[in-house]
Amino acid sequence: MAKEASRYSVPNLERALVMLEVLAQHPEGLNLTKITEKLSIPQNAAFRITHTLVNHGFLHRDPDSKVFTITKKMLSLGQCAVAHEHIIEYALPNMRELRDNVNGTVYLGTLLDNEGVIIEQAPGGHPFKLFVDLGTRFQLHCSAPGKAIMAFLPETEQETLLGKIKYTKYNERTPGKRELRKELSEVAEIGYGIDRAEQFDGVHCIGAPIFDSTGYPVAAIWVSSPSVGMPENDFPKIGKQVKETAMEISRRLGYALMSKDPLSESIMK
Repeated sequence: MAKEASRYSVPNLERALVMLEVLAQHPEGLNLTKITEKLSIPQNAAFRITHTLVNHGFLHRDPDSKVFTITKKMLSLGQCAVAHEHIIEYALPNMRELRDNVNGTVYLGTLLDNEGVIIEQAPGGHPFKLFVDLGTRFQLHCSAPGKAIMAFLPETEQETLLGKIKYTKYNERTPGKRELRKELSEVAEIGYGIDRAEQFDGVHCIGAPIFDSTGYPVAAIWVSSPSVGMPENDFPKIGKQVKETAMEISRRLGYALMSKDPLSESIMK
């Protein structure tokens, strides 16, 4: 059995996993030399592995001290594996209530690689209701939930995603990288993201982030409606409702607002 397991192992993947375990035991972080010593591997191998983990948002490298630390992405993966079922369970009653208040379809989604994925929905009552298959992917740069989640990611993770997104231009309203970066700052201020028919003509969306107990944006809910049913002058009113609903779900996941928490300042506006 040992020989069989060894036959199918991936050495650098094993090294990466052990590296994460070692760094988890050193929350203060380790530089490349220390990592090399503790894993007893060549420095060039350690360099390639840390570079890959940084690129994918699992590690952060301090530009001054050159120390590597684990990001919250590792925590979020573990929590999402356990919590997705709970998020849906907690979110559905609030999603249905929001749907009834705004008369639009309400969705629940989360990040998956460099895209988003829809994991639940509450179809609205509008005659032209929007209905999609669960598991449908959505683009981050031109979607309300994508903007809502990205705006509250740790800076290193946000920068990584900004560099990896394919900025497909669907129409004249679809933002590019520069426009998206500016918009994410605005989303962080008001607490919700807006899709002004940036991919699908005639469809408006408003989304807000859902936070776990650590304050990490693990998901988002959003309202989608034909633009005639959700005109731009209704965005502030509906945005406030979506944001409040997202915060109710966040609280059920253990997130607690603190007076000096910068997240609370934007969410409470």
